[in-house]
Amino acid sequence: MAGPAAAGVLIYAKDFHRLARFYEQVLHMQRLHADEHIIVLESAALQLVIHAIPAEIATQVHIDTPPQRRADVALKFFITVPAIAEAAIAAEELGGQVFDERWQGPGFAACNAMDCEGNVFQLREKLSADQ
Repeated sequence: MAGPAAAGVLIYAKDFHRLARFYEQVLHMQRLHADEHIIVLESAALQLVIHAIPAEIATQVHIDTPPQRRADVALKFFITVPAIAEAAIAAEELGGQVFDERWQGPGFAACNAMDCEGNVFQLREKLSADQ
């Protein structure tokens, strides 16, 4: 994307360095900017802003290992990846998970995934014309 992103997702994180590394590797995103509070990641389709939870609040946040799924939220983003199977391997190695249940939409296969802090998002993979 040239210039400022038209849209994206901001995620507050207890360990924003670890969460940024997760999305960089699982979604093959590029790091555009980093400072002591924010890491900005981007792909051709999406910009993610990973923002550190303020220290006084972060001390009250507990992330289990493995993380507990945060499924009771109002928003969930989706992104298309080249292969869900490859994203699943990377997610597992980085403390996240890709869930087994798969479904199809018009021209894509999809499943839910969870990052290393328990945030749920959806992975999509384009289907070939004969699927």
